[in-house]
Amino acid sequence: MVSLETGTDSVVTLRYLPPYEAGDERAYLDALAEIGRREAPFLLLTIFGGGGKLSREGEREQALWFKATRARFGRLCGACAIVRPGANEQMAETFRKLWPFPISLEPDEAAGRAFLLRHKVKAA
Repeated sequence: MVSLETGTDSVVTLRYLPPYEAGDERAYLDALAEIGRREAPFLLLTIFGGGGKLSREGEREQALWFKATRARFGRLCGACAIVRPGANEQMAETFRKLWPFPISLEPDEAAGRAFLLRHKVKAA
């Protein structure tokens, strides 16, 4: 299941969670495209279930999205919290090399949201 929500607090929440379905990869990539089209500042909360691996083509499309949106994303996103089983500091460091905003690994959605709201002034 993939969902994308924008809250009144400027937090954009991207969820990619079980139960995984056949169209999830496309839904995830479409959600990335939608995030990449944003024009207003935001904070990003990503919540992944640890499964739902992308195909080779999906990985390529995701990488192209990172490259195409890097500058704009860096200007508009105030911070990113990643909630994902098995996430480690090496993963966070990879994202920190891509983007200039604060990135944090968090144990759950509430902690991720709390981290983001501490950066709200930068995104508002």
